[in-house]
Amino acid sequence: MNFLRGVMGGQSAGAQPSGAETIQKLCDRVASSTLLDDRRDAVRALKSLSKKYRLEVGFQAMEHLINVLQTDRSDSEIIGYALDTLCNIVSNDLEEEEQEENSQKQVDDLGRQFTEIFIKQQENVTLLLTFLEEFDFHVRWPGVKLLTSLLKQQGPQVQQIILVSPMGVSRLMDLLADSREVIRNDGVLLLQQLTKSNAAIQKIVAFENAFERLLDIVTDEGNSDGGIVVEDCLLLLQNLLKNNNSNQNFFKEGSYIQRMKPWFEVGDDNSGWSAQKVTNLHLMLQLVRVLVSPTNPPGATSSCQKTMFHCGLLQQLCTILMATGVPADILTETINTVSEVIRGCQINQDYFASVNAPSNPPRPAIVVLLMSMVNERQPFVLRCAVLYCFQCYLYKNQKGQGEIVSTLLPSTIDATGNSVSAGQLLCGGLFSTDSVSNWCAAVALAHALQENATLKEQLLRVQLATSIGNPPVSLLQQCTNILSQGSKVQTRVGLLMLLCTWLSDCPIAVTHFLHNSANIPFLTGQIAENLGEEEQLVQGLCALLLGICIYYNDNSLENCRKEKLKQLIEKRIGKENFIEKLGFISKHELYSRAAQKPQPSFSSPDHMMFDHEFTKLVKELEGIITKAIYKSSEEDKQEEEVKKSLEQHDNIVTHYKKVIREQDQQLEELKQKVNTLKSQNEQLQTAVTQQMSQIQQHKDQYNLLKVQLGKDNQHHSSHSDMLQMNGIQPEEISKLRQEIEELKNKHEALQGQLREKDSVIENMKSLQSETGTTEHSSQIAASAGLEQANELCRELEALRIQIQSQSSDISKLQSEKQELLQQMNTASVPALGDNSAITAAKNSELEGRLLQEIKELKSEVKTLSEEKALLKQHLDSINSTVAVLQDEKSKLHQEVTESKKEQDDLLVLLADQDQKILALKNKLKELGEPVEDEDDTESGDQGDEDEDGEEED
Repeated sequence: MNFLRGVMGGQSAGAQPSGAETIQKLCDRVASSTLLDDRRDAVRALKSLSKKYRLEVGFQAMEHLINVLQTDRSDSEIIGYALDTLCNIVSNDLEEEEQEENSQKQVDDLGRQFTEIFIKQQENVTLLLTFLEEFDFHVRWPGVKLLTSLLKQQGPQVQQIILVSPMGVSRLMDLLADSREVIRNDGVLLLQQLTKSNAAIQKIVAFENAFERLLDIVTDEGNSDGGIVVEDCLLLLQNLLKNNNSNQNFFKEGSYIQRMKPWFEVGDDNSGWSAQKVTNLHLMLQLVRVLVSPTNPPGATSSCQKTMFHCGLLQQLCTILMATGVPADILTETINTVSEVIRGCQINQDYFASVNAPSNPPRPAIVVLLMSMVNERQPFVLRCAVLYCFQCYLYKNQKGQGEIVSTLLPSTIDATGNSVSAGQLLCGGLFSTDSVSNWCAAVALAHALQENATLKEQLLRVQLATSIGNPPVSLLQQCTNILSQGSKVQTRVGLLMLLCTWLSDCPIAVTHFLHNSANIPFLTGQIAENLGEEEQLVQGLCALLLGICIYYNDNSLENCRKEKLKQLIEKRIGKENFIEKLGFISKHELYSRAAQKPQPSFSSPDHMMFDHEFTKLVKELEGIITKAIYKSSEEDKQEEEVKKSLEQHDNIVTHYKKVIREQDQQLEELKQKVNTLKSQNEQLQTAVTQQMSQIQQHKDQYNLLKVQLGKDNQHHSSHSDMLQMNGIQPEEISKLRQEIEELKNKHEALQGQLREKDSVIENMKSLQSETGTTEHSSQIAASAGLEQANELCRELEALRIQIQSQSSDISKLQSEKQELLQQMNTASVPALGDNSAITAAKNSELEGRLLQEIKELKSEVKTLSEEKALLKQHLDSINSTVAVLQDEKSKLHQEVTESKKEQDDLLVLLADQDQKILALKNKLKELGEPVEDEDDTESGDQGDEDEDGEEED
């Protein structure tokens, strides 16, 4: 400000300079001054003037400020001043005094014009993005505010520039990780502006881990109890998720729905909520609705609904629904949220039906909500929300529809009257004096009958006691009675919608309606009259109801056949007039509003006329009724014949379907029986084979016994006794034979492996001898390899000696075995003629000797097995050394090839140098210079070397 003070004080004697002149001087100083301090002071002065003289500073200084951003990037202070000044120029956040002086429209135009000037050069926005990477607070924070202002003024253009700039969105995402809360919070506001109505940027921001960061901020700030930062984060999350199926899917798959559950944890005492908490919770509920909106793809909505049930989010919302002390607007939004979470999802609808209010005795939540809907003292918005919740509960829920209608049937009504059912509440609302209750109850009952012909027929059984002493009246008749009494338009519209829904696609209900002779004259009278605009809607609905009675008429009543009804229309109304009155419905403004979305949203109770589902029915029936009115009797007859033939055909088809179904069931049963019989047959076959084998074994044993019994001499008995006594010897000998054979095989295998190792070592010796003449270093490695090979050879010789000794031991064992066998044979022959005592003594001696020799053989076998293990270890060590030698051989080969290459390169270089020296000598000779021969130079060099050697000596 020293410079500004100098500029202002220089003209103290004369007139004071105007703001424009001061700004011009400051701009000249910024452009021409060579000292950084002067430029910094000038920019600081421009910043202080930029709010009051926004127009002058903008037009005169913007170019100079952009130059400062480009040239003085090393000084963070002047950059911060320049960014603040540009932000003041571009933004429309003026002070109150300036807002009073200037109109808001002019202010908006001024900010938009300066923004256009700044972003005309896309490099300016790219330069601004680079400043956002600076960690300096005085640079980063003004940069964030300036970019936010640019996005507010020219959002789509700035979004496109950021989108095409490399890593533009990623730089902005780093702001959420800044440890300084001011920059982080303003970064959230910046991303709010950046993600508005731009699906591409929304996807990039989402995949830059925005959901994780924002949910962490919400958690750190205290969830719904947090401040305005939580609100900003929730608004940014709405921008990322609303109408963006890709981000919604990413949010669900990232398990972020589970992290929303703690948002809705409320305590017992819900009084004294702050305004910020109400706002935060309202936005949180809206965020849940974004994920399960009816406008989303059905598959995505269904998966989110199931996730919300499994993670407990729906249960948490129902807790808020039944809690006391919750503010009215939060309760209304919670009801709307629960409505869309359960809409069309069977598991969620079943859970909602099981929720009870904490009352004494406990009542179902549906009943409590319906009590609020038919209570005219409740807020209108809350009643609409309850109606939407009831509609969503019944949407594609035939089980729920049946439960509601069953509460009206005579067999299920509670005779004690202790508890109020949903059906009783609906009937009470249908016939109350409040027109809003009439309309809501009629629409709710119509949703209970939607696309369910069975319930439409059952509802015809409902009887109502109108007054004491009079007979009960059917629900259908009571609706027509109220309709004919000339009640409010809203009540009549609701009842007509209920009757149209009830009678459509239900010929039995049409017949019941036509039974009352007063109904058709009432409808034709309403349609034929020329009434005001308010009554035109009722006329259109009456025409629709009459058309339904014609189209779905089964001609069971003689006086109300299709043809007679059409003749009545032609005489009393006229076909063209009838079609014109029917068209009043779809041309109505309130019809168009209701057709847009399922949720009933009305600005006032007077606008509550049409239901969303009913608009679909009108669209479906309007064309069908028009065709039915213009059809002749012959065409009707043909159509009836076609219908009858189709019905017969359908009956035949259903009959054959039943037959085929029964045959399929029989086939399945027969297949199962066949499979069981097969398994039983296999089991029996296995049992038979086992029994056959057992029988064969018994036969063999029987034959052996028979043979043994036939030999009755004493020789055989004594010999058999001796065999039984010495029965151990053959088994031991057979085991020894097997072990000896195994040792022989292993011995031969070891010898084969030794031969292979010998051949490998010989090959390595030959290769090492060939490569040993290449170079001195390679000779050293080869000699080391030869020494290792010699050591291996020595070890192999030692192993051979051990194996030969083992083979000699094995041959000795074999000879001893033969001797034992001979001794056994010789001992058995003379034993036949001697006395029993002598033979017993000899046998005992032989047994002792044999047992001792068997023990010795076993010990020798153990020693052999140990030696075999040692041989294996030696072979493993030999294998490892051979592998090492092979590696060294490959290294030696590489070194030899490399040395050969180096020698070849040196020879080539020497040949080139010789040629160059000869060429130079020839040139010198041509020039007449004396040139020494190579022999002389070599001898001279040798002489010098000799002299040097003598000196050293």
